[in-house]
Amino acid sequence: MTEIKTPILDTVNGPEDVKKLDLDQLTIMAEEMRQLILRKDSAVGGHVGPNLGDVELTIAFHDVFESPKDKIVWDVSHQSYAHKMLTGRKIGFMPGHYDEISGYSNQHESKHDFFTVGHTSTSIALAVGLAQARDLKHESGNVMAFIGDGALSGGLAFEALNNGGRMNSNLIVLVNDNGMSIDENQGSLYTNLAELRITEGKARNNIFKSFGFDYRYIAKGNDLATVIAAFKEVKDIDHPIVLHVHTQKGRGYQPAIDHKMAYHWRTPFDLATGAAKTPKTGEDYGDVIADYLNHKTADAPLVAINAAIPGAFGLKAFEAQHPDRYFDVGIAEQFSITFTAALASQGIRPIVFHSSTFLQRAYDQLVHDIAINDVPAVIVVRSGRISDGDRTHQGTFDIDYLSTIPNLKYLAPATKEDVITMLDWALTQKEHPVAIRIPEHGVTHGTAIATDYSDSHYQVLEKGQKVAILALGGFLNLGQKVQAQLQAQGITATLINPGFITDYDTETLTDLKADHTLVVTLEDGSLEGGFGEKIDRFYSASAMKVLNFGAKKEFTDNEPLTEIYQRYHLTPELIVKDILAQL
Repeated sequence: MTEIKTPILDTVNGPEDVKKLDLDQLTIMAEEMRQLILRKDSAVGGHVGPNLGDVELTIAFHDVFESPKDKIVWDVSHQSYAHKMLTGRKIGFMPGHYDEISGYSNQHESKHDFFTVGHTSTSIALAVGLAQARDLKHESGNVMAFIGDGALSGGLAFEALNNGGRMNSNLIVLVNDNGMSIDENQGSLYTNLAELRITEGKARNNIFKSFGFDYRYIAKGNDLATVIAAFKEVKDIDHPIVLHVHTQKGRGYQPAIDHKMAYHWRTPFDLATGAAKTPKTGEDYGDVIADYLNHKTADAPLVAINAAIPGAFGLKAFEAQHPDRYFDVGIAEQFSITFTAALASQGIRPIVFHSSTFLQRAYDQLVHDIAINDVPAVIVVRSGRISDGDRTHQGTFDIDYLSTIPNLKYLAPATKEDVITMLDWALTQKEHPVAIRIPEHGVTHGTAIATDYSDSHYQVLEKGQKVAILALGGFLNLGQKVQAQLQAQGITATLINPGFITDYDTETLTDLKADHTLVVTLEDGSLEGGFGEKIDRFYSASAMKVLNFGAKKEFTDNEPLTEIYQRYHLTPELIVKDILAQL
């Protein structure tokens, strides 16, 4: 790769160095920073568009304000790359050091960060808290919340505006408006934002003023001189104000400008062409789901709902063919669940699509609106897995938190055939809400567990003796490998595809007592409160031994999956070793 020279950035080791540079030098440094962002993201993946679009705003903040006395809180913080470069962490953007910093703000990395944040709509509430703490301690300093227009669709942002607008002291809310969320913005709020952009802040209707905020519009958010001047005007302001700034998402890289959704977060790609370095091959469960929906819509009053992440489920294709059956509610997980409950109560068959790490934001709605009302809603969960990503995006807890909710049946398909039959059953039954955890280890095939999932009945794939392996969902392949290695040791183990997370197959589990001494559970999630603990509890009054394999109760953070699996004993070799030790 061609060496990238950054002579201006090389002189900056902290915010104090930014202030030594003139406007021409700052402008040159902005492009140097963009080159580093693109080099890192193209090599290892990351958030491209958000970070390219806010470089000037970040430089201006550190040129005008006095971090960390003046505090900036990044919403989601997936746009904090430039901030990290200017606060002593530019080494993390050099080849060979990419794993030394996280992709989000992290107070353990730097005194210039204040929270570990990876979910959206949080910044204003956090900033209100910081400002209130400052006032209670009789301290000085500015507090700025940096929130994107897409993040304004989350209810927490409105709750925070409602409380922040009544403060009588310094609070700056910077709304970075690039006209995009992860996908296109959704909701009537964006009509007003568009009016404000068109009229350069002079529209009669102004949602921010209605919350009690002063307001200023900045049309040229990627122009350093303009932004620096605006920041100087509001520094040390004595009341709440919104700076509504118009920027360009993906600025400086044409593919990211032309394909904003694809470059919001991108796997490694070729810088010259923008093509993915590892193109998608074979089947993907997103494609499976999209195909299923397109065929199923004609048979039922079915609608698809998601909260701003259609790409994870192949839903853009469904939207194109059935726009009247598709609802993207924006980054509003709570609304998506309550909206789903109401639709289901009226005979519509809604499927709401969520990732494991975002669904937890709607736990109360799952309990109160879905489960207490016992509506036949269908929830499809992806990204439920032990991962090597950031601690803010862990998918290990959905088994635990969904399993605690009465009336809700949680299913764990292991194959494409399981997925299809579970969806078919969930959309025809009318008794309870059903959640389906999509496997995350590639599409596999096999005979479906059942066609009716009203009662729990595990699928015994191979009958053996002495050891029974219950391999849940996406870990079925791991179970098959363990079984093969045990076979090489002279032990013919029983292999079971449980399929049911929240329900026991008491008949199968009881039958195992006759000719087995050890039950092994494998789950791609947290052991605390997980599937394995339920099986262990079932056998607690018997002589059956139980070994549970899954994730420890901890937050991992950008660790290689091989290292995590070693620590959790989630390799066939380590599992077999533990089994033999028990036997």
